[in-house]
Amino acid sequence: MIFSRQVIVLPLLFIASITSAAHAAAARAKPTRPVVDDKDAFKGAIVVDAASGHVLFERNADLVSPPASMTKLMTFAVLHDKLAANALSLTTPVTVNRAEAIFAMKSDSTSVWLKEKETFPVEELIYAMMIQSANDASLVLARAAAGSSEAFVELMNAKAHELGMTHTSFHTPHGLTKGKVNPAVTDLTTPRDFALLSRHLLLHTDVLKYTAVKTRSFGTGQRSKLVEMTNHNHLLGRAAGVDGLKTGYTAGAGFCLAATALRNGHRVIVVTMDGNTYQARDLKVIELLERGFSALPPGSPAFEASGATVATSAADTMPSPLTLAPLSSAEKPADASDSTIKFSIPKKK
Repeated sequence: MIFSRQVIVLPLLFIASITSAAHAAAARAKPTRPVVDDKDAFKGAIVVDAASGHVLFERNADLVSPPASMTKLMTFAVLHDKLAANALSLTTPVTVNRAEAIFAMKSDSTSVWLKEKETFPVEELIYAMMIQSANDASLVLARAAAGSSEAFVELMNAKAHELGMTHTSFHTPHGLTKGKVNPAVTDLTTPRDFALLSRHLLLHTDVLKYTAVKTRSFGTGQRSKLVEMTNHNHLLGRAAGVDGLKTGYTAGAGFCLAATALRNGHRVIVVTMDGNTYQARDLKVIELLERGFSALPPGSPAFEASGATVATSAADTMPSPLTLAPLSSAEKPADASDSTIKFSIPKKK
């Protein structure tokens, strides 16, 4: 009788230990999903369906603040117009002048440290601007395209007006401004305006050719010591479908990001501005991308870059009734350390 009880008890203990181990393994495999406070991630944000232009989420989307290096998206837009008009080509050689070299040398911002009399093709400088966020490359490209950075800024503001960016004004081709925000010298915009710009670029340019690149060397064939550039967009390769667009940061602007992702033929744009940390910003952008894709109405048109039109009317930017819809636990972002951001994105069912 004692023997029979032992026969029964031992298998039960064995099964219990296996079950406990399985639960422990599952707990280890499942990432924690902290809730990111909006006030740490952004002051203003918007989520837009790239195909239709419809707003899927917004909060303080018309709050005006500096875009920092996101400004380079408008620099790219103007350069694209020059390239399309054959006023410039990707292979056009551009020689760095003395003033630009001094700017590169004295600047404590991101750069590829251009030197006087160095010559690079336009496309090489575009890669530097979009991957390294090189302010010196932006300055050289502006002068090459318009004769001076001042003349180029005029084109940037004209393009903003053309796109319906009604709360935007540019003063630089790179977005680098220091000190207190001053409308007379500081680039200013809103999340809604930058969503319009991002959508224009996605529909009508090859901006993703540059913004989707994670790493690249600058100066190949022209420098003995290359600059190994790393894209500032930490979501590339870590969040499903993310292939652009541009980050930004200055003390006055906070942490900004215009991001886009393509999934199952649909593309969503997220713009967040004035975050307190890049970790909070990145995690919240992932959360907003998930919310955006979930909020796409059934039968929404697939994203197609060719033949599409850019909508700039008020009807195209009306807020969605899903604006304040709470996130489910499956939509909340994964945890991140200070040095590495890890994401676990649920597959679309």
